[in-house]
Amino acid sequence: MLNSIPLFPGLPGGPELLIVLLIVVLLFGANKLPQLARSSGQAMGEFRRGRQEIEEELKKGVEDTDEDEAAADEEEAETESVETEAETEAEKEN
Repeated sequence: MLNSIPLFPGLPGGPELLIVLLIVVLLFGANKLPQLARSSGQAMGEFRRGRQEIEEELKKGVEDTDEDEAAADEEEAETESVETEAETEAEKEN
């Protein structure tokens, strides 16, 4: 029978991780690694801030629509009360 070899055996462990780090140091150099880490951290921070801003805008939009619906309900209730008052006055006059 054929033994199957998985293409993706899982997350890299200790020795594999050391080999990957060694290759990264060789490619970029030891002086560039802190700069790469700093720039990737800044990019992640910008992404988080942008996501938070979008979430806040969405929440404000939902709150605004809720307020608009509440205002429309109040206006409808006021017009109904004015109509009933007008009807009762008309009945009193008759």
